[in-house]
Amino acid sequence: MSPDERVPQRRRRPRPQGGQPRQGGAAQPRPVDGAPAPIQRTPRDAARQPHHIKPAPSQDRQDNHDGPRSGQGHGSTKDQGRSARGSARGGRRNRNQVQGNEKLPRKRRLRTVRETSAGGLVITGWEGGREMLRAALIGRLDRRGRLLWSLPKGHIELGETAEETAMREVAEETGIQGRVLASLGSIDYWFVTEGRRVHKTVHHYLLRFLGGELSDADMEVTEVAWVPLSELDSRLAYADERKLARMASELIASMKDFVDASIEAVTEDKAATPQPGSAPSSTRDSTTS
Repeated sequence: MSPDERVPQRRRRPRPQGGQPRQGGAAQPRPVDGAPAPIQRTPRDAARQPHHIKPAPSQDRQDNHDGPRSGQGHGSTKDQGRSARGSARGGRRNRNQVQGNEKLPRKRRLRTVRETSAGGLVITGWEGGREMLRAALIGRLDRRGRLLWSLPKGHIELGETAEETAMREVAEETGIQGRVLASLGSIDYWFVTEGRRVHKTVHHYLLRFLGGELSDADMEVTEVAWVPLSELDSRLAYADERKLARMASELIASMKDFVDASIEAVTEDKAATPQPGSAPSSTRDSTTS
């Protein structure tokens, strides 16, 4: 390679000494006697700095920490931020804190009470056809002044059975005496009254009319009426009692067929039995001599 073909090499500039400024840079202050010299960092050194090292806080950030810390005093920036966020969210407050540090009253928990009652569907008209069957219903006024029809029922007293309670309540609320024929099942429901949450169970029975007359002497009863068995589904106000009425209608149909068959058998037996004092009929053979 000839000297003319050599690549020209750049000449390195001498590094500046202590207080001499670099070309294009600011002058570096000289260290005070006895103090350590400041560390000179180049852009390449700053790029090599680990990411987990946080930079020193600036003077502005230090000024912000001069005030009370969060939780110390009412004027902390953290509390102010919380109040600002709360107002931005629609003024949501703590559940147990209102204006003036006044606690909200807690909702009182209702006491649960269990009650057991018994009632019945008393039927009359067993001797006639199916269209003659009628049931005794009671009517009561609700809070809106509506007359609601239902089955008579009441609480079971101490020492009573459910059947005895059903007969007693039917007599007290309708004035009709009846005898229990079969069980119609039980219903239960919930309601709230006088600060109590009541779970009530009612046992219902099918009764046969024995005697008495309709009466609304009971103070809790507004009206009493005999209702045809075919109209119970449209007259009763409560769905569970309408279901019981349908069950009673099916049960009465099967019992009515049995009763009718028994009555016919008894009638035939009476017709075949000779009455006392009457001579038995005999057939004579007439002969001619």
